[in-house]
Amino acid sequence: MPCTIVRNSTGGGNKGAQSTVKAANTFTGHVWMDKLAGPVDGIMCNHVTFLPGARTYWHHHENGQILEVKAGSGWVCDKGGKPERISVGDIVQCPAGTVHWHGADEGSMMMHLAISLGKTTWMEEVSQEEYNTKTG
Repeated sequence: MPCTIVRNSTGGGNKGAQSTVKAANTFTGHVWMDKLAGPVDGIMCNHVTFLPGARTYWHHHENGQILEVKAGSGWVCDKGGKPERISVGDIVQCPAGTVHWHGADEGSMMMHLAISLGKTTWMEEVSQEEYNTKTG
């Protein structure tokens, strides 16, 4: 099978024809996803843009997930833990089956590259109380 190239036709990222607005049962707030590759062999690669305060629902990945923050700042939190700040250049490795959420800070948008391995299982919404437990 030959290599596939996703061309940067806009000159400023891959935002464009493949962008989709995500909503109910997966995200709180305004979120856009740009599909870059997949699913191929259970691997999906997306640029995900969160407006301020937007976040995923609690979820986990069958074989893990890797995030690289490309713009802005935000938070990532494992179930039972405290949210941790993430910012440009940070790489987050979520092990297989680890229940977590991630999203933008209240005062900043955030865009990250997300490489998801295997099936994603979506769970309940992250409550405002859970989101508010983050530290500066």
